Amino acid sequence: MGSLAANFLIEERVEANMVDALRSVLRELEEFGASNDAGTKERQEKMLNVTPDTGELLAILVRATRARRVLEIGTSNGYSTLWLAEAVQAISGNVVTVEISAAKTEMARRNLERAGLAALVRQEIIEAGQFLAQQAPASCDLLFLDADRAQYLAWWQSIQRVLVPGGLMIIDNAVSHAEEMESFRAQVQAAPGWRLVVVPIGKGELMALKPMQ
Repeated sequence: MGSLAANFLIEERVEANMVDALRSVLRELEEFGASNDAGTKERQEKMLNVTPDTGELLAILVRATRARRVLEIGTSNGYSTLWLAEAVQAISGNVVTVEISAAKTEMARRNLERAGLAALVRQEIIEAGQFLAQQAPASCDLLFLDADRAQYLAWWQSIQRVLVPGGLMIIDNAVSHAEEMESFRAQVQAAPGWRLVVVPIGKGELMALKPMQ
């Protein structure tokens, strides 16, 4: 076997091992999240992870839009971050993920390392509104928002600024917590040029496209 063919086989094995590691961590976190959240009434102790089909949707959207600069607000233990990181890996991108809880940030760091994706993700421990206010205009291609829904309206101006023209915003819990999302959804719908749709996958995903100009 030639050296080129041998190298190709080695690369295939490495990639397969990375996929296996990711799937193993995802399955583990799905089980942990379900049991943990069922066993506590304290919101700050819940993982509140997206559903697996939402994770798959996020990965598809990142690849389909070729969103190389992904911003996630609400890391939790890194379950959704893993889906995003795997997707940007295929298009030479990166993820910035923001979480206010140091304990959850550490959990996410370990999970990203175990899945072999830590190098693709920059973690920030900071209040999301403060972080958004500090970012440069048009600094992200895709924004995934899964945090304190009561704060979304206050973040709206910063959200519009950080997204690149034509950028995509995805928000979890658009169906499961529709009443809490109503005011923010109305704000997005009223913004000139924005296109919005709610997709009934998982807990419901609100997807909004920023106008090109």
